Amino acid sequence: MEKKNLSNLEEFILLGFPGTQGLQITLFLLFFIMYMLTIMGNMAIITLVCTNQRLQTPMYFFLCNLSFLEIWFTTACVPKTLANFASQSKAISFISCAIQMYFVFSLGCTEYFLLSVMAYDRYLAICYPLRYSSIMTSTVSAWLALGSWVCGFSIITVPTVLITRLSFCASNVINHFFCNIAPWIVLSCSDTRLVELVTFGISFCVILGSCVTTLISYIYIISTIVRIPSAQGQYKAFSTCFSHLTVVLIWYGSTIFLYVRTSVESSLDLTKAITVLNTVVTPVLNPFIYTLRNKDVKDAFWKTVSGK
Repeated sequence: MEKKNLSNLEEFILLGFPGTQGLQITLFLLFFIMYMLTIMGNMAIITLVCTNQRLQTPMYFFLCNLSFLEIWFTTACVPKTLANFASQSKAISFISCAIQMYFVFSLGCTEYFLLSVMAYDRYLAICYPLRYSSIMTSTVSAWLALGSWVCGFSIITVPTVLITRLSFCASNVINHFFCNIAPWIVLSCSDTRLVELVTFGISFCVILGSCVTTLISYIYIISTIVRIPSAQGQYKAFSTCFSHLTVVLIWYGSTIFLYVRTSVESSLDLTKAITVLNTVVTPVLNPFIYTLRNKDVKDAFWKTVSGK
């Protein structure tokens, strides 16, 4: 059967999570609650950091950047998903789809860079406590944060341009709840080898580069902590990086499976399910992880609530 050329198509259909109306309502409520918790939780952290002098340190400056990123990361895909749950029409224009894809993956790459910067910050604080304040100055921390944002948004430009130049045949239905790269490539009737290679290369370099930085930082951190003579000192040192380490494990655990692959033609349903973890679940968990395990944040929170 001859394939119909859709190279000039104006819209895609986001398949999302097919099912009964009851399932759509349940998913709508679940996604909506988690989205609102993400916004409120991360806004609370930003507010606490900005209004409490005790939290005016590089570690919390980077945490503030991460919270700001999480708000926009989940906003890039969840509102459209909610609209699709509540509507019979699941269409999204070609331009809107490309923009959504660009922002989701740019913010995702930025999160990798920020997490590795946060690991480096903890390395300096624990391994060089006496020199920390002179090394990690406000200017250095600002440049590191800015570099993470610029690199994250720059590196995705090339694959985005390549993907938007593909031709499409037979179908415009994207098997995902947002405009993900993998299902978009699957729809193309063009030669996608270059796009897949570039996407894989960037994913591999970003994930591996940030992972190596984080891993080396924690090797030095752990080796320093075990040499601390008192158990109380070890606990205090480790508690400052426990929250970050938890977030790193959740984030890397899900995304390594998603993006470091040489083929995108299989396991799209599994990919879609796991994507929910780092686009919806992780952003809502981060504020709780950093709040429940961080004494400074908890103290600042109760001080703000009590008005003292």
